[in-house]
Amino acid sequence: MGKYTSKTGKANKSEKLIYNFLTDFNNLKSVVPQDKVKDFEATEDTCKFNIEGVGQAGLKIIEKEPNKLIKISSDGKSPFSFFFWVQLKPIEDSENATAIRLTIDANLNPMMKMMVGKHLQKGIDGMVDQLVVFFNEKIKEE
Repeated sequence: MGKYTSKTGKANKSEKLIYNFLTDFNNLKSVVPQDKVKDFEATEDTCKFNIEGVGQAGLKIIEKEPNKLIKISSDGKSPFSFFFWVQLKPIEDSENATAIRLTIDANLNPMMKMMVGKHLQKGIDGMVDQLVVFFNEKIKEE
């Protein structure tokens, strides 16, 4: 296994708004990079898509803790099995600000870990940055 934890991002939105958005995979189509992800299909709790250069992948929400935690597992024909979780925590000294941190625990053999480990770390750090920009610029607080 290889466990990778992202840097912590700060979105100027409530944890409830972020949680509600992220727990419906239908919303992710507006977030995924269209140049790298193709054939995106989703329900509220599952999605599948093709990643350029990697192949087909799927995700399934397996646990939710309202406004705090979303646990996701690989589903279907993913190149490797993994668990992924999103942690949300209100920032105490800020009104309507939330800390976002991502963790992926991937079932990688030592060779795969050497080949993709840096890419996974860079990828989840980039995802945090994208989520922060997306929530700060494109989503309005209810």
